[in-house]
Amino acid sequence: MRKFMKKSLFVLGLFVLLYGWIIQCNVMAVNEPVQLYDQVWKIVNDKYVDQSKNSQNWEQKWRNRYRNEIRTDEDAYVAISTMLASLNDPYTKFLDPKEFAEESNSIKGSLKGIGIQIGMKDGKLTVIAPIEDTPAEKAGLMAGDEILEIDGKSTKSITVDKAADQIRGPEGTQVTLLIKRENQEPKSYTVTRAKIEIKSISQKIPESITLPSEMCYIRLSSFISRNAAEEFRSILEKNYYKKGFIIDLRSNPGGLLSNAIAISDMFLDSGDIVSTVDKRNYKDVEHATKGIVTRRPVVILINKGSASASEIFSGAMKDNGRAVLVGEKSFGKGLVQEINKLANGSGMNITIQKYLTPNGTDIHKKGISPDVEVKMTEEDIKNKNDVQLKKAIEVLKELEKGSTVATFTVY
Repeated sequence: MRKFMKKSLFVLGLFVLLYGWIIQCNVMAVNEPVQLYDQVWKIVNDKYVDQSKNSQNWEQKWRNRYRNEIRTDEDAYVAISTMLASLNDPYTKFLDPKEFAEESNSIKGSLKGIGIQIGMKDGKLTVIAPIEDTPAEKAGLMAGDEILEIDGKSTKSITVDKAADQIRGPEGTQVTLLIKRENQEPKSYTVTRAKIEIKSISQKIPESITLPSEMCYIRLSSFISRNAAEEFRSILEKNYYKKGFIIDLRSNPGGLLSNAIAISDMFLDSGDIVSTVDKRNYKDVEHATKGIVTRRPVVILINKGSASASEIFSGAMKDNGRAVLVGEKSFGKGLVQEINKLANGSGMNITIQKYLTPNGTDIHKKGISPDVEVKMTEEDIKNKNDVQLKKAIEVLKELEKGSTVATFTVY
């Protein structure tokens, strides 16, 4: 079984990248490794979003392919990962018990690593976003950085899971990443590994920014925590008297689909929030309820690290004319995964739907364009000059006056 293709995981050092996810328990009485393989085959056969399974005969090619070769759990794990790799979908993946436990911990809000989110983009190992207030962010890593080397080893042809294995390590130890940033020479970053506490929501205003007292700033760094929606509602209710809200989704990689829908619903009393389309092209539309929390004007900050659940929320607010988006085009991840708990403590994530914004826009691999484009330069970052947030404040002031905001570019 060692000859099988190693599994390809979309992971983040020791941080699993969560997007619009749905949690599902599929634990069955599986006593033999071969039965675990068959269980995964059935889940893909029943639920995978692409009915053609990447243009292959799923039953003929995979149903019994390894039935006489699987002897141990490890055999089953490698066989399953090989089968799933044939779908050519980085978001559909098998997780052994250790990996599934790490993913579960990330949902609970605690994990270990350097706080870096990585994935393959255009065939290159890329930083999707650093997690706020983590070693990766403090070291200066940024969304869009290409990782050329890990501890002196080239990442050419590396899989994401192998990269993650090289990046992760004991707390207090260091890892050195050779980074290629757009229009710059490669530079090494040495980062000390640590225990990462995921803080979904913060109201800490960035340095050098003076926020007008009548505005409320909310930094939403992920939709991962089960408590994110409740925490967000609490902040809105406590700041009911504010004249406007700035919601910062920059470098927010996403999280639970339910959180994105619930938070959108806090601002909308009518209209659609998101549509999901499954393998049979059945379209399910999530509508806003009448449980609106505030009608105050809203500005949302996005960048190329804002993905999936962030894009669901941003798309709902933009298409319903409920917010002005400021910043840079978002990442472009329009697929929904289901988390399946399997036997032996293992699990799998499977793409079961694609989603559309309220206007019916498929943003996968395209992203969402801001209404007001503002780019952060290296000089801005170095000098902690948050021109995007400054523009958001300016736009919100105009919204408070009831003025029309024009679309323009700021470099």
